Amino acid sequence: MTVDHKLILNEVKDYMFIALGLAIYTIAFTVFLMPYQIVAGGVTGLSAIIYYATGFHLENTYIIINGLLLLVALKILGWKFLMKTIFAIFTLYFMLVVAQDLIPKQDNGLPFKLMGEGQDFMSMIIGCVMTGIALATVFLHNGSTGGTDIIAASVNKYHNISLGSVLIAADFCIIGSCMFFPQFGTYLERAHKVMFGFCVMAMENYVLDYVMNARRQSVQFMIFSQKWQEIANAIGTQMDHGVTILDGHGWYTGRQMKVLCILAKKNESVNMFRLIKMIDPNAFVSQSSVIGVYGEGFDEMKVRIKENKDNKKMKIVFATNNQNKLMEVRKILGNRFDIVSLSEIGCHEDIPEKGQTLKDNALIKAQYVFDHYHVNCFADDTGLECDALGGAPGVYSARYAGGEGHDSEANMKKLLADLENNNNRKARFRTVIALILNGKVQTFEGTVNGEIITEKRGGQGFGYDPIFLPEGYNNTFAELGTDIKNQISHRARATQKLAEYLKTL
Repeated sequence: MTVDHKLILNEVKDYMFIALGLAIYTIAFTVFLMPYQIVAGGVTGLSAIIYYATGFHLENTYIIINGLLLLVALKILGWKFLMKTIFAIFTLYFMLVVAQDLIPKQDNGLPFKLMGEGQDFMSMIIGCVMTGIALATVFLHNGSTGGTDIIAASVNKYHNISLGSVLIAADFCIIGSCMFFPQFGTYLERAHKVMFGFCVMAMENYVLDYVMNARRQSVQFMIFSQKWQEIANAIGTQMDHGVTILDGHGWYTGRQMKVLCILAKKNESVNMFRLIKMIDPNAFVSQSSVIGVYGEGFDEMKVRIKENKDNKKMKIVFATNNQNKLMEVRKILGNRFDIVSLSEIGCHEDIPEKGQTLKDNALIKAQYVFDHYHVNCFADDTGLECDALGGAPGVYSARYAGGEGHDSEANMKKLLADLENNNNRKARFRTVIALILNGKVQTFEGTVNGEIITEKRGGQGFGYDPIFLPEGYNNTFAELGTDIKNQISHRARATQKLAEYLKTL
């Protein structure tokens, strides 16, 4: 299945679950809350209060108020959220109309009391549990029922405040408005209705937060296995998860062992265990719950950072337009530094690399950028060095097959031909980074040893990755995937030294 098909399938899935959540909400509201004139929060609750007091149909009030709030959603939450919100608003509108037409009526025009007379509290309990589950279903699939949900989603987008907490504040005002409607009786009777409404609010939002947090719960795996390489590769490629490899030492056995550490969603646990068991049924696995996981693939850290000089990102130009290298370095350096490419500063020249060593070429490129654009910058040069070829292709790795461009296929084909029938296939990748910061030059080097295999394996990575087998691994760089490669590669090691130096400034 292609990426586009996956995106379409996920969008369809979202709309189906949003519709399901709205159907549950409609049933809960019209069957369990409306018959007993139970007040609730949200625009639906406000519309119901107006309906109880004036007889003006609640679905009409609902659509009018939401039409105004959609303008807020457009500016803050964007078109994608807006489309699902429009879908949800009109779907709920028609569901409310149909439900009220289908459900038998009492003499006062309200839906009949399914739970019977005097069962206000029990009906409220059932209704609140259902509406809480319904709202959570909608929110978990990137939707909104409109109204105060738009306000809650807008606040939650920028602040680490739960949706339930925001809705409680809005619902408090809506339910409290019952005190201003004389149609609800004396002040004591109005207070009784308000207090009942607060019970609705508390229970509904408790269920909402409970379902949302249960769905987001994360776990940590610690895996001890002799087949750790195969397990790490499978988790990285099949489950698209990052894997941290730790060095372990058995106290009793005295043996060294690699330990895999993985953070995942709780609902991924079964697939994780299944994958581990298929590779190594005797693996020792520890699973523990974690309070929260924040970052790529998990929840966003929604905290404000004061804008001051200390928190501004250091902008550094990476002297390359190679998007693969750019992505690798950005991922390794993280968010502390603003790494920009040559094209982003308007440099489209092909900087000549006439040096005799990797260090010479890195310095030539960095010096060129610093002299012409007067910016802090760093450049790298990488070479693959084969023992049997006297260190070739080395500094000429990018153009080993000749020609003007960087033809990876041609380079690999030539290298395999040069090493054909040669038993010595030992090789190493070496990267040298030259940094020029305020005119001061620093260099950093990273090396990874390995060997050249006889045929290409793997579809990830770039350059010579499909034929380079790093030492201690059974998979090529192209098979290991970017997460593992970025922990052990030559460029990763050189970049890590660069990062450690920059952090000391």
